[in-house]
Amino acid sequence: MPRFAFTIEYDGRPFVGWQRQQGDPSVQAAMERAIHAITGQTVTVHAAGRTDAGVHALAMRAHADIDTALPCFRLLEGINAKLRPDPVALLDCMEVTDDWHARFSCTSRSYIYHILNRRPFLTFEAGLAWRVGPPLDADAMQRAAQILVGRHDFTTFRSAHCQSASPVKTLDLLEVSREGDRISVRAEARSFLHHQVRSMVGCLKLVGTGKWSARDLKAALDEADRHALGFNAPPDGLYFVGASYPDPNTVGIFVPDHPPNNRSTDLSSISICQISRP
Repeated sequence: MPRFAFTIEYDGRPFVGWQRQQGDPSVQAAMERAIHAITGQTVTVHAAGRTDAGVHALAMRAHADIDTALPCFRLLEGINAKLRPDPVALLDCMEVTDDWHARFSCTSRSYIYHILNRRPFLTFEAGLAWRVGPPLDADAMQRAAQILVGRHDFTTFRSAHCQSASPVKTLDLLEVSREGDRISVRAEARSFLHHQVRSMVGCLKLVGTGKWSARDLKAALDEADRHALGFNAPPDGLYFVGASYPDPNTVGIFVPDHPPNNRSTDLSSISICQISRP
């Protein structure tokens, strides 16, 4: 049976998250309903990651096995038509080998968290970024963030509901940058714990306001205790933005720094990068 890989963009505000939950709207359920409407088949759509309620994606990778002769373009167009009015859109569809798995074949996942550091309330980006009123020192946040890079026990930054077998993870990148009143936090790793990115961003916010020092962040990490967590950032500003795979015939799509601002993503600004085998 043909296996199709998808790149999916979605606004997480109306959903309880990616994962299907009985009686509640989810991105996975929306995708599966749309595919059923086109093909009459009941399928399971597997994703590279499971985003929480209110978390967005600009390039979630997913796959499904669909018994169809439709070419990829027609399948993509049909699914997009049936996804309406849900704020979910397929950006790409391609046929892959049956041993390719959106989750288990993934070698790296990327997130970006957007903070708008301004006093006025958000209008167009309400629910799409985290507004922080007090001035933030992005340089101090960047310096402190490097404490978390590498292999650590991230129990402090792990949700009590996390189902990961181990709290030990290797964080490949944690980068804080500023452009005007927008502060962006990029995180890359093979895998993340439940709430890890939001928890790290919340603590970096404390560093940015001067309530915590880099030493305080290091102490919280070393404590390996959820009670040492300073703050858990809201889901509003978090976006899944990329997934990498070892198959050189599989593309990873990486998106611009800025969220969509209630407009569809400009595909001309997306770079499609071949991922070479390590």
